[in-house]
Amino acid sequence: METKKILVVDDEESMRHMLSLILKREGYEVLTAGEGKEALALLEGGLFDFILLDVVMPGMDGLELLKWFRDRKVEATVIMMSAHGNLETAVEAMKAGAYDYVSKPFKPDEILLTLRKAEERENLRKENQRLRQEVRRDYSFGNIVGKSARMLQVFETIKRISDYKASVLILGESGTGKEMVARALHYNSSRANGPFVAVNCGAIPETLLESELFGHERGAFTDAKKEKRGSFEMAHQGTLFLDEVGETSPPAQVKLLRALQEGEVKRVGGEHPLFVDVRIIAATVKDLGRAVAEGKFREDLFYRLNVLPLHLPPLRERKEDIPLLVEHFIQKFNQQHRLNLQGITESALARLLEYPWPGNVRELENSIERAMILTLGDKIDSDALPSEVLGERAPWKREIWGEELSIKKASRVMEKE
Repeated sequence: METKKILVVDDEESMRHMLSLILKREGYEVLTAGEGKEALALLEGGLFDFILLDVVMPGMDGLELLKWFRDRKVEATVIMMSAHGNLETAVEAMKAGAYDYVSKPFKPDEILLTLRKAEERENLRKENQRLRQEVRRDYSFGNIVGKSARMLQVFETIKRISDYKASVLILGESGTGKEMVARALHYNSSRANGPFVAVNCGAIPETLLESELFGHERGAFTDAKKEKRGSFEMAHQGTLFLDEVGETSPPAQVKLLRALQEGEVKRVGGEHPLFVDVRIIAATVKDLGRAVAEGKFREDLFYRLNVLPLHLPPLRERKEDIPLLVEHFIQKFNQQHRLNLQGITESALARLLEYPWPGNVRELENSIERAMILTLGDKIDSDALPSEVLGERAPWKREIWGEELSIKKASRVMEKE
């Protein structure tokens, strides 16, 4: 384990000596400073994980030094110490960026416990940072696989439009990867450090959609026992992904249009509008142009959403990507399920290329995962593929489409299957 480096800043030599002995015994690397200027000189010479900082010192006191750290974005975790402190001093120190505050005199175990807690927090921060980097890597085209001309065109479009705030409308059949593309747009933009909030408009009842999107105040309706931030607020300075936007009702469309036009939202039961800086990405399987012509979708909202249209081709129109996708999914599920499959047989791949894939990439992914779990050898063979892919009817379908139509019999077979 990496040795943690600590800087002790205190004008009392006996305190510096005592803390140095205690911390070195616990495996820390310790440097000490008797005043603010000496501490600044040591900081110029290298980075520290933690700083134990006395409040009352001659010259530059601890709070001044703490504010200096904050202004220059020193990454070390700071723990304040004082024999003269009170609650106000502690609050001021925490506001200025200190992690914790310890009153003198303290027992060795007390300072060690505080440092252990600070280490846990630092480990969590680094883990969150690592996970954020992984998310960026996973959605920066790495998980959107394709070499066909249609997909290379999609990749090029994502690169060109990702950094613009203009609304994007992603069109495509179910299972083509619309949310994955939305995430790629977000994580390849200048908003990547902001939140990505996804809302499935088709899965939320009409009565709850307004509250989900715009939030509500406490007491706004019967079950509103506390205030709730809406998706627009949560996506501030980031991206809001409106999946299945074609399923929104006419009243919800009116409120959504206003939010897009004004750049502000009003919570249900609220009096004052809230400014939000949000980039909108919408997606739908519906033909919104036809829905507009039929009067089922507002024309003005359609034009607001359709500033930058992006169409994802179905898998049947880019079958040259199937071998690449299969290899990608084999690697993914080998790691996820701790398997060690070496690939797929030529006959099984031929069956995958023949199938029309009505469920698109999602169906292919599920089929490969199922086949890998059922495969006994080191390669996926045809017998592990789903019956639909092989062109066979499932037993319950044979019962329904057979000569004898029996709902009870078909139900029994389907339950068994």
